Amino acid sequence: MIGITNVAAEKAIKMMHDNNVSPDSGFGIRVGIKAGGCSGLNYVLDIVEAPEDNDRVFELNGVKIYCDPRSYLYLNGTEIDFDSAAMGGGFKFNNPNAKRSCGCGTSFTV
Repeated sequence: MIGITNVAAEKAIKMMHDNNVSPDSGFGIRVGIKAGGCSGLNYVLDIVEAPEDNDRVFELNGVKIYCDPRSYLYLNGTEIDFDSAAMGGGFKFNNPNAKRSCGCGTSFTV
């Protein structure tokens, strides 16, 4: 499962409303990984209209979360949070599978 805190869910819903989309109409956030970053893998988070065919789908705190099967292997158990700090704030991934993370928290190694 991939979780999301109340604070992160509120920010995700606000982002959707700011982009004139509604979480009630199927829009959600796609969470995934891609190669890169100082630790090897980068987290990816986007607003999308619907899940893709093989996505894992979760709905927590009013937000739909979509994750492709390959990314899910690395993200299972992850909780998405939001840090409102002026420097380095934003969505944060608390990933129990990460063996090492970079200082900014946007990339990791398994």
